[in-house]
Amino acid sequence: MTEQDEKPPFLYVVVCAAGIASGVGKLITAAQERRWQVGVIATPHAMNGFFDAAAVEAQTGRPIRSAWRRPGDPRPFPDPDAVVVAPATFNTVNKWAAGIADTLALGTLCEVIGQGIPVGVLTCVSDALAAHPAYQDSLIRLRGTGVRFGHPYEGGEFGWERALDLLE
Repeated sequence: MTEQDEKPPFLYVVVCAAGIASGVGKLITAAQERRWQVGVIATPHAMNGFFDAAAVEAQTGRPIRSAWRRPGDPRPFPDPDAVVVAPATFNTVNKWAAGIADTLALGTLCEVIGQGIPVGVLTCVSDALAAHPAYQDSLIRLRGTGVRFGHPYEGGEFGWERALDLLE
């Protein structure tokens, strides 16, 4: 097989409902510049105007996934080579660590841990919520599975590309 025949790696980008989610196109651009194909999975709340879904679909060339597919429906994305969660919210981090898979995004995150797929996470959690003991326990539990966390968002520029650096 020649280098031209090789398929580029596939990245799942999981987007949660945080105000900075509107900048997710920056992450997609950075991933595409690094030769990733990208598929976006959004939490149901994130689909309620937290980012421009039409622009993201145009940028990736794929539909955004936010709901389970029906039995027999084709898989819209190939299996991931890596996953980025950005922005990751308090709710998502805690549910994920607890093994709660009540949305497609959380179900996917729970599965990839079991598959040993690299996962990079950029959180967007207020200081007050970050101080909650359940959140701290969740970070410890997820780190113990190999999930890599970037520095918490503290305002200013989110630094989307840092999520990709966590995968290397």
